[in-house]
Amino acid sequence: MAATSSIEPDLSMVVTQLMKGVLYRETHEKQWRQLLALQPQVRDYVRVIGLTVIIDESEGYAFLRSRPDSEDEDTPAVPRLIPRRALSFHVSLLLALLRKKLAEHDAKDGDSRVILTRDQIVEMVRLFQPESSNEARLVEQIDAQLNKVIDLGFLRRLNGSGEQQQIFEVRRILKAFVDGQWLSEFDRRLAEYADTLSGGDDR
Repeated sequence: MAATSSIEPDLSMVVTQLMKGVLYRETHEKQWRQLLALQPQVRDYVRVIGLTVIIDESEGYAFLRSRPDSEDEDTPAVPRLIPRRALSFHVSLLLALLRKKLAEHDAKDGDSRVILTRDQIVEMVRLFQPESSNEARLVEQIDAQLNKVIDLGFLRRLNGSGEQQQIFEVRRILKAFVDGQWLSEFDRRLAEYADTLSGGDDR
């Protein structure tokens, strides 16, 4: 009985942290250890409420994802706890560019952290923006997209927003949401978009 009572609080702590958002090995050390020790219990617990836990031990993160809708008509559908989010083209563009930065970084086998300045991100996105004489407006739009990606949890600001040169870390969980298939499909859309910007379609 004593062993059971010692596990329950830990299970509750792990599930509570996962319900709040992504669980990172580097920032939630205690919960991470408990998650690895209690994986079967955590999976069983969240399955009841229509969720599954995704754990990437090599990258050091875990998160909850809604299970696919059951194909069994006799099984009642579980209300979706984690809503799907529709992203604008420009936010998707920024995610794709950041994901490619991760891929390039991994190919070079460098440090596990990918750090970019605000100016570097602005220059990355600028290549795919229509030419504009209003530089301040363009940067303001990119800043809004940056804030959205931060809210989604794919970027982390490493210094204060009021500092002159802002620095960001690309969170490696982005790899779990932007896979090769997503990138290839987005590349096709991006090529069409670039063609439109360059006036390639004369019809």
